Amino acid sequence: MINQAKKVLRIESEAVAALIERIDERFEQAVQIILECEGRVVVTGMGKSGLIGKKIAATLASTGTPALFLHPAEGIHGDLGMVTRGDAVIALSNSGETEELSRMLPSLKRLDIKIIALTGNSDSTLAKNSDVVINVGVKEEACPLGLAPTASTTAQLAMGDALAVALLDKRGFREEDFACFHPGGALGKKLLLRVRDLMHVGDAVPVVSATTLIKDAIYEISSKKMGVTAVVNTEGKLIGVISDGDLRRWMEKTEKAGENLLAKKAEDIMTRNPKIANKDSLAAEAVSIMEKNSITCLIVADTSWKPEGVIHLHDLLKSGVV
Repeated sequence: MINQAKKVLRIESEAVAALIERIDERFEQAVQIILECEGRVVVTGMGKSGLIGKKIAATLASTGTPALFLHPAEGIHGDLGMVTRGDAVIALSNSGETEELSRMLPSLKRLDIKIIALTGNSDSTLAKNSDVVINVGVKEEACPLGLAPTASTTAQLAMGDALAVALLDKRGFREEDFACFHPGGALGKKLLLRVRDLMHVGDAVPVVSATTLIKDAIYEISSKKMGVTAVVNTEGKLIGVISDGDLRRWMEKTEKAGENLLAKKAEDIMTRNPKIANKDSLAAEAVSIMEKNSITCLIVADTSWKPEGVIHLHDLLKSGVV
């Protein structure tokens, strides 16, 4: 059983690797056809190729290329009305002789639709009636009977991903664009939520002056329940922070030195040059800063280093960003 599984993966990985040498001017032509397409990309295929086609259409749509899937059997019974002039078609068929696809070709030709074929047979009916043919043929299927589409559909899927990513790059598709198409779930939260959406503002922000006594700084930390307070100078600019951890460390130092920690000023024990967050940054970036510096809270400051808010790891956890 284990040997059979390893054989399957080896055959399929070799099928994908073989595609690398086939990326040539035909691949570029296919990308150009899609870029120049004024309508949508219609992906079509029967059976297992159709299932792969649905995934390719979904990947294209989520990465900036309007796309939909058309079932060939439904297409020849009326759904070809979904295809209009200005569209482009990606047709998947390992044999290139799928009956339902072949019966669609005359209608597509009458509409002057550009056709990109992903097929394993360059001499097939589909290939001869396509504007660009990309060879996704495989040496063998992973199925020991050589019947079930396995390596061939894996190759189709990989080539579809190659097209989608090439198009993404050519369009200058950005993380922000991706977020617009993925507003739901954890992915959407990571890509859409900004620090400003989660930060505490106004009176909820713990702030003390550089000359504030530690006993009063402790009250500020406790009352605002953030485990930290910003320390500002006379101009209101952030010059440091004091955290619960700072207080514990200084308590140990002052006890050993025989000093009174409560009599000290905020500027005496604050951590200078603190890590800060920008309110327009992604919330996920705030998480990254916290992780790298092993901290749980960030002061949000503007370009002049004046505190605007505070964001805590708990806020990020509750929002689902973490």
